Amino acid sequence: MKLVRDIPAGGATRIIRGYDATSITTSDGVLTSSCVIAADALEPWPPHAAAELTAEHVAALLAHDPEVLIIGTGAKFALPPQAALAAARAKRIRVEVMDTAAACRTYNVLVGENRRVVAGLML
Repeated sequence: MKLVRDIPAGGATRIIRGYDATSITTSDGVLTSSCVIAADALEPWPPHAAAELTAEHVAALLAHDPEVLIIGTGAKFALPPQAALAAARAKRIRVEVMDTAAACRTYNVLVGENRRVVAGLML
């Protein structure tokens, strides 16, 4: 799926331009493994399936001080272990879990609204 969206004025410049089952195309290039994407970050992220998500994986996302945390679980929606999300919820950070295609679209919408959003995207 190709996503086309202008970079918001005055906001974050890192956006997602496209997604398919094996890659994510960002304003910085093409990624072929799970990643963290935020205004200040584009880095590898270890989990490849929702069941693998741990508190440490979520802590890596929280380190970017989001107001909204998006978890993309791959081609299909899957619930991650609730214990992995506990730290985010304890800090009253909104957590949205969805398939990775929806997560990419949602990330772009929130970036366009100049929200502090961090996405952990599984491929």
